[in-house]
Amino acid sequence: MQHEVQHDGYRITALVSTGRHPESGRARRAEQDARAVEMGLTLALSDLEVLHAGDPHDEALRSYAGMGVPSLRVLAMAAQGDAVAVLGHYLKQNCPDVILTGGRAERGESSGMLPFLLAEALEIPIVTGVAKIVSLNGADAEVLQALPRGQRRRLRIALPFIASVDMAAAAPRQNAFGPANRADIVLQPGIAILDEAMSAWETAPARKRPKRLKKVKAKTAADRFKAATAKSQGEGGKVLQNKPVSEMAQAVFDLLLEEGVIR
Repeated sequence: MQHEVQHDGYRITALVSTGRHPESGRARRAEQDARAVEMGLTLALSDLEVLHAGDPHDEALRSYAGMGVPSLRVLAMAAQGDAVAVLGHYLKQNCPDVILTGGRAERGESSGMLPFLLAEALEIPIVTGVAKIVSLNGADAEVLQALPRGQRRRLRIALPFIASVDMAAAAPRQNAFGPANRADIVLQPGIAILDEAMSAWETAPARKRPKRLKKVKAKTAADRFKAATAKSQGEGGKVLQNKPVSEMAQAVFDLLLEEGVIR
């Protein structure tokens, strides 16, 4: 059995938001934010702070408390408020060692820019795609970063920093009804800063992006029918490492030429 090492003494803050179920549209805990809370619980169970900027009466926040968090701190903010300014003002005063966030929200703008803007406001580094924080060692931390195709990369980063948690991180534990209802919601007034750009936006359901179709040179109706109904098969790419620069550049050029990007 593998045991997680607790890193008591470090202040860790997990930022959470209200999620949205992809099918029903109901409010829920956000998948990536729940993974951030799970990572925080394995690192520092007693010193984990779960922080939310928004409506303190949102019942979806209780699902985070049901993971075993005794309390949640909510910075009251209007629906059109600037979350970066509200969170930045609070975090500058409290200065946690590690700030855990999801990659992008499931509601609102969902641009994925909040971790980067927050890191810029706090003037601290950020690591994206974090699958696991291996250890916290005094002034720095060892982080496991998720890369495409299941690859992993170890990084060492100075404290404090922001970790944007990837879906490759450990799945969150189930939400327990009892702890969710017993948890305290600590309300803290946030600064009232409105995002003027959001007030002029119009929102609409996202549309499915069209898929790229391959050019088929069929001469008969049977060939056209076969090409239209055939199951597409993805062609495996190749990874070039420790190769001459000219060879890697030629591989990129050949791909662009094959896809018709350049002629």
